[in-house]
Amino acid sequence: MSPSDPASPSHAASILTIDLAAVAANYRLLADRAAPARCAGVVKADAYGLGLAPVANALAAAGCETFFVALLEEGIALRELLPEATIMILNGLMAGEAPVFEAHRLVPVLNDLGQIEEWGAHCKSGTAQPATLQLDTGMSRLGMPPEEVERLAAEPDRLAGIALEGVMSHLACADEPNHPMNRRQLEDFMAARTRLPAATASLAASSGIFLGPEWHFDLVRPGVALYGVAPTRGESNPMTQVIRLKGKILQVR
Repeated sequence: MSPSDPASPSHAASILTIDLAAVAANYRLLADRAAPARCAGVVKADAYGLGLAPVANALAAAGCETFFVALLEEGIALRELLPEATIMILNGLMAGEAPVFEAHRLVPVLNDLGQIEEWGAHCKSGTAQPATLQLDTGMSRLGMPPEEVERLAAEPDRLAGIALEGVMSHLACADEPNHPMNRRQLEDFMAARTRLPAATASLAASSGIFLGPEWHFDLVRPGVALYGVAPTRGESNPMTQVIRLKGKILQVR
């Protein structure tokens, strides 16, 4: 592209550069830190705005085999890019969506008894399909509250037909290592797991990985740390910078 071309970067007021090698390096650092737990990658919201296709392909090339997105449409787009990956949909499924999940081999993260009923009814009409349960241990965002977990534990037939692959929760204060919520959520998660069928366990996202092996369980699922965000408040950032923004200086005074 010549400098005279109107689309030339030389005419841009600002340029945002995304370093995919840095994304891959961050994934490898987090995977090494979490080992022997497996490391997934969270690429929701168009890979946090950096582009689903380039980021997901870079993570896959770095060894990532399990991905989390928030929405069904994100999962469908990701399946087109990565035919063999395990793809989890954090928001779960709405009424009537179950056949679409199965058609695209997407795994719903079931967040309440209603979603369990919807997925279970679909599974009973055909073959068992995988799912992950999300428990709310204090994040108060998505997941089954304690009373629903107790009800599910008392009525295990609700899971009939569902191939339960995982049980997960989300830490609320993991960026503060000494916050008492971290230990409380760990204990609540461990207690809830004993009431539910055996499955892959996941508690740590980006910051939780740095709390130590006790929080790693079987699978960690970093998001913002992949993109260079500091995982622990008040400490030096171990992640490689991914984004650089350059802007033209209009005036100096």
